[in-house]
Amino acid sequence: MSEVRNRTTTSTMADNGNDVMGDADGQIRDSGHLSMMRTLLFADYITLLNGFCGVMSIFNSVKYGATGDATYTVRAMWFIPFGLFFDFMDGRVARWRDKSSLMGQELDSLADLISFGVAPATIGFSLGLQTAMDSVVLIYFVLCGLTRLARFNVTVANIPKDEGGKSKYFEGTPIPTTLSIVGLMFYFHHQGWVHDSLIGGLWFADSPGLSIHPIVLVYALSGCGMISKSLKVPKP
Repeated sequence: MSEVRNRTTTSTMADNGNDVMGDADGQIRDSGHLSMMRTLLFADYITLLNGFCGVMSIFNSVKYGATGDATYTVRAMWFIPFGLFFDFMDGRVARWRDKSSLMGQELDSLADLISFGVAPATIGFSLGLQTAMDSVVLIYFVLCGLTRLARFNVTVANIPKDEGGKSKYFEGTPIPTTLSIVGLMFYFHHQGWVHDSLIGGLWFADSPGLSIHPIVLVYALSGCGMISKSLKVPKP
């Protein structure tokens, strides 16, 4: 059982009438209206900006699919590196302020899933990876990202640490490496290799249920890398 679950709590009444929970370690838990927002750390708000970038990328991909305006898909792709920036900064800020929480860890995983899992898959779909088999591969890619993040949260305590307490390596490729796929899609879009002109063409075009764009396999390879247990990527 985790340390958090074993904590004892006491309840007091704040000046504003809200019920305030005090942990045995002295940390205050305000249970009043919108109390969750008050308990978030500064680093957590930076993490939310990562999630914001992922959602905006998805929205712009949808707009591109609805309008055909290439401006939207370019915006969708640019939001991903901005999300990576915030993903990098939230950890830096947490270490700088020496403050972190389980809430922040879960927020980080969920924001990463949106920005580096769902958003890149949506970009690929909007650019023409839309057959049934394409969709299966894109879904596999997102689920691999989801599984990789869940495994990280469960096993991070068991990974060897350096002198500073930082994990020595990633088990499987980190989900932000999917930015490389976004870069590839950006290049294809710039070259006009989208929709019917996707590089590699369409395999099994005469079989609607089996037709697939071979370029979608880069998503499958990325997914396999994320869930690999034998692949250990050293941390910089």
